[in-house]
Amino acid sequence: MSFAVKFEPKALKNIERLPKEMQTRVFDKFVEVSKEPFRYLERFSHPTYYKLRIGDYRALIEVDFENKILDVKIFEHRGSIY
Repeated sequence: MSFAVKFEPKALKNIERLPKEMQTRVFDKFVEVSKEPFRYLERFSHPTYYKLRIGDYRALIEVDFENKILDVKIFEHRGSIY
């Protein structure tokens, strides 16, 4: 049950601003999540979003169950996202 991962431009831009080591960690995590999304994703207070924790960063993801797509809407430091 593998999902495709799609990044909104602003989320991708925020990831690209991170140090290379952290970027690698983030993208590796998304590879893991695409294979087993509900092992890692938690419901978020927004009704259509799930959250993913990666160190001090959070990703808010909209899940398209029908097309098996994880759409990364927001990627921010945890202090900025809540």
